[in-house]
Amino acid sequence: MAAGSEYCQSLTAYSRRPTTQVRVGDLWMGSDYPIRVQSMTTIDTMDTLGSVEQSIRMIEAGCELVRITAPSVKEAQNLDNIRKELNRRGYRTPICADIHFTPNAAELAARLVEKVRINPGNYADKKRFEIVDYTEAAYQAEIERIREKFVPLVRICKEYGTAMRIGTNHGSLSDRIMSRYGDTPIGMVESALEFLRICEDEHFTNIVISMKSSNPQVMVEAYRLLVKKLKDENLQPYPLHLGVTEAGEGEDGRVKSAMGIGTLLEDGLGDTVRVSLTEDPEFEIPVARTLVDRYTERAATAQPIEAVTTSPINPFAYTRRITAEVENFGGKNVPRVIADFSTQQITSPADLQPIGHFYLPATDKWAMNDLGADYLYTGSRPVPFMLPNGLKELIDYSAWRTLDKQAHTFPVFTTTEYLTSIQEQQAFPFLHVVRLSLADCQGDLLGYLQEDPYAVLLVETTNSHAMPELRRLFFKLIQQRINLPVVIQWSQDQTTADATTLYAATDCGGLLVDGLGDGLMLKPSVENPGQQSKFLNSLAFGILQAARTRMSKTEYISCPSCGRTLFDLQDTTAQIRQRTDHLKGIKIGIMGCIVNGPGEMADADYGYVGMGVNKIALYRGQQVVKRSVPADRALDELIELMREDGVWREPEAALLV
Repeated sequence: MAAGSEYCQSLTAYSRRPTTQVRVGDLWMGSDYPIRVQSMTTIDTMDTLGSVEQSIRMIEAGCELVRITAPSVKEAQNLDNIRKELNRRGYRTPICADIHFTPNAAELAARLVEKVRINPGNYADKKRFEIVDYTEAAYQAEIERIREKFVPLVRICKEYGTAMRIGTNHGSLSDRIMSRYGDTPIGMVESALEFLRICEDEHFTNIVISMKSSNPQVMVEAYRLLVKKLKDENLQPYPLHLGVTEAGEGEDGRVKSAMGIGTLLEDGLGDTVRVSLTEDPEFEIPVARTLVDRYTERAATAQPIEAVTTSPINPFAYTRRITAEVENFGGKNVPRVIADFSTQQITSPADLQPIGHFYLPATDKWAMNDLGADYLYTGSRPVPFMLPNGLKELIDYSAWRTLDKQAHTFPVFTTTEYLTSIQEQQAFPFLHVVRLSLADCQGDLLGYLQEDPYAVLLVETTNSHAMPELRRLFFKLIQQRINLPVVIQWSQDQTTADATTLYAATDCGGLLVDGLGDGLMLKPSVENPGQQSKFLNSLAFGILQAARTRMSKTEYISCPSCGRTLFDLQDTTAQIRQRTDHLKGIKIGIMGCIVNGPGEMADADYGYVGMGVNKIALYRGQQVVKRSVPADRALDELIELMREDGVWREPEAALLV
């Protein structure tokens, strides 16, 4: 691997990580082949025709591998009927059996379908949420117990030519792993390596690995660490299955998925992708395809970026870049959101409603909701009325210096304007914004910025390999000991809302998960900028929330449903969102079954988990507080639980006057 990187070929030049090649039926995976797109059925596996029909919808949407849950032997056996009916209808797309808790189901499925996924956290262990102080001898005895349970499956896979995914879930690490490593990325990696070492001892390498979490930051760190550990231990460079588990629905689910998956794809990691949305699985495929297709021509179209010889950050553990505090940027402040209105004229207070600021004529006051932008960039078109206290204006320097009243407004300089003003010894002892690209980072400019305590940098790029170029810019600032706050401007025009959401979340999120960035400004496209204000403002806050850098709205950690789900997950998620989406910063886990329930809700405040047909268990954190609640009463009881904890507020209180 290139200097400066312990987990990818290069931090600046796009290149797929070389991997072994894995055969899944007639489908090949690995660096010699395109990045594959897959999804998972949500129909009861015992419903053969229903599973077949849904699989066909997925396949015709572009799904290259169909995963189907097999929670017991009877479902594993029925996979054969599903596969035969698909073949009879002319579909030869391979099937992957998804296994939790039941080795005997895995051993049967491995004889019937092309791939089997096992979860090392629950294949040989029962989770009791107990911390045990293992001696080294006791720990090794546990490994031997795993070997005895796991080797039969490995040998069956070798005999039948069946591929295997060793899929770690952040939320279902075994008590043994939790006792030694805690709820950490290294724990996720070690959980998979225990099983992987056994496979290599058995000379079985037809393997794909995944490190899935509902937290994109944890997921990214785990995959990076996995690649490093494989190399350190001289294990095979296995292909990677990328996915953010329990991502949720709508914009939030797409943002979280792109932040985790896209960040890794940018560095050439990932050989197959599944986007987990709380939507019908055929709708996951176009989202995954939009993410993946971005890299088809990336190496050929990207502009060259100065190579990184030494990385100044730790890619395996989050640390926010240390910056000075300028106004309310940087320091310990949450990242700020700047709404870009530079291409449209603001004429009345109503124009600010899309960015969360509301003028109330009856009381002659302003109100702001939880997604109220912090700054307004108006370019050369200053606002003709007084702004509310919670909103400040940024104006291009050429227009700003002609204003009669400059109070509550701040100038935005080009680098040329900034250098000229310094050379003319003009002082600006208050917040001012300086536009900066990687090409600008040379000569006297960096020296002047080192001495300027009032500057905030607005960084931008036109490179198709945007995230790595901006990361290179951040590295240069760190190496030059320039600790000014940095706002990331994202301005690549896209043709669809999905593409804008996915690419902005990738390019900006890939920096934020590494602690780089003190604000966001998402630039609207040239056409119809006024129609995009609300969407881009919401997207900016969504990206900051997914990166865990600014919690501004309710977060839903909801699984995509599967054959194990015992209630209508999509409808339930919509109902819960309708009643609770005004709660700022609360995280609610909505899980179809116990497999990924309390564990995958590791950082959720409350949980709503299926435990039987129309029976719900309610959680406070990881602790179950109510069991077997009828589904028609469960939401009301969840809200009552929030009342007891003092975190509930009525929707009418959502606006802050």
